Amino acid sequence: MNPYILAILLFGLGLGTTITFASSHWLLAWMGLEINTLAIIPLMAQHHHPRAVEATTKYFLTQATAAAMLLFASTTNAWLTGQWDIQQMSHPLPITMITLALALKVGLAPLHSWLPEVLQGLDLTTGLILSTWQKLAPFALLLQLQPTNSHILIGLGLASTLVGGWGGLNQTQLRKILAYSSIAHLGWMILVLQFSPSLTFLTLLTYFIMTLSTFLVFKLNKATTINALATSWTKAPTLTSLAPLILLSLGGLPPLTGFMPKWLILQELTKQDLAPTATLAALTALLSLYFYLRLSYAMTLTMSPNNLTGVTPWRLQSSQLTLPLAISTTATISLLPLTPALMALLAL
Repeated sequence: MNPYILAILLFGLGLGTTITFASSHWLLAWMGLEINTLAIIPLMAQHHHPRAVEATTKYFLTQATAAAMLLFASTTNAWLTGQWDIQQMSHPLPITMITLALALKVGLAPLHSWLPEVLQGLDLTTGLILSTWQKLAPFALLLQLQPTNSHILIGLGLASTLVGGWGGLNQTQLRKILAYSSIAHLGWMILVLQFSPSLTFLTLLTYFIMTLSTFLVFKLNKATTINALATSWTKAPTLTSLAPLILLSLGGLPPLTGFMPKWLILQELTKQDLAPTATLAALTALLSLYFYLRLSYAMTLTMSPNNLTGVTPWRLQSSQLTLPLAISTTATISLLPLTPALMALLAL
C-alpha cells in the first residue's frame, strides 16, 4: 500500500477514536465511530484475497448495524427526554439499546459471532489493530454511560467469558483463538464496569499489553496455525521459551501481569455481594487457560521428531522490529508487583 494512503488511513483511525473520546454529544460520538470504521476498512481489504474481502464485508455490515442502532437509540433518547448529552442518559430504553449496540461493536457475546470470522480473514498486523485500538472508542462510551439495568451488563459479561473460553477450545487457527481470547477478556471488563470503571480501564490496558505481545510473537514467527507454532523453536529459541509466559499471562496465572486484573475484579465482585458471579467467572477462566496451555504445549514441549506435522520455517532474520516486542513482553510478564502503585494511581 502507498505510504501516503497508509498514513491518511492511520490518521483517520486516530482521529475517529479521538473525536469519540472528546465528544459529549451523541451525534459527534457516532461520527467518530463511523470515521474509525471507514478508516480501517481499506487496511483490512488491502491484500485483495477473497478471505480478506469476505472478512471486510462482514466487519462493515456488523459495524454499520451497530452504528445505526446507536444513532436510533440516541435519537429515541432525544425524543423521550430532550437530551443529546452522553452524560444525561436517564431513560432505560435508549440506555439498553446503546449498551447492546456498543456490545455488538466490540464483539461481546451473544453478539460475538462476527469477531472470530473477521479476525481469521485478516493479516496479523490489521488483526492487532482490530483487537486493540478499535475497542477504545466503544469502551469510552460504555464508561460514560450510567447503566440503569445492571443485569444486562452482568449477563453480557458472563456470556462473554463463557463463550470466549468455550469457543477457543476446539480451534487450530491462532487468529480465531485470539478472537475468543478477546471476547473472554472483554467479558471480564464488562462484569466490573458498573462497580469500578477505573478497574475496567486497568483491565483494558493490561489486555492491550498482553495482546500486543502475543500478536508480535506470532508475527515474528509468521505463524497462523498451531502446527506452524510447533516448529518455531528452531527459528527463535529464546522467544519460544518466553512465549508460554506471555500466553499464561493472558490466561491470568500468578505471578504474571494477567493475574492482576482478574484478582482485582473477583475481589470487587465479592465486595458487591456477587460471589456466585465471581465463582462462575473464575471457572470460565479455566476454559481459556486450557487453550493457552495447549498453545504453550505445542510451542515448547513438542520437539522433533515428535512434533506436529508442519512445514519447517526458513531460518531467515525477520525484518520486524524487536524493541516493541521486548518492551511489551517485559510488561506482560513482570507488572504484578506494581499492583499497589496502580491501585493508588487509579484510586481503586
